Amino acid sequence: MVTLNAVEVTPDYAHAKVYFSLLRGDPEETAAGLNAAAGFLRNGLFKRLHIHTVPTLHFIFDRTTERAADMNALIARAVASRAKEEGEP
Repeated sequence: MVTLNAVEVTPDYAHAKVYFSLLRGDPEETAAGLNAAAGFLRNGLFKRLHIHTVPTLHFIFDRTTERAADMNALIARAVASRAKEEGEP
């Protein structure tokens, strides 16, 4: 499953960076697939949006969720270690 996290559009609407995350799968393979489908997706946006310029889409894997999970694991280990140390006489 792919989650779109954010989109950054250039001021002239020429390009859009689309940041995504994954629950499972290979980020590089997914980015390649999304970028290969970017023209098709852009065409779909063009048909639905009523704006003069539809940006070229560039898909980028966003590691924010992955980093947050790593940080939570580190904090949990530190808290468990501290509790263990304080519990020992």
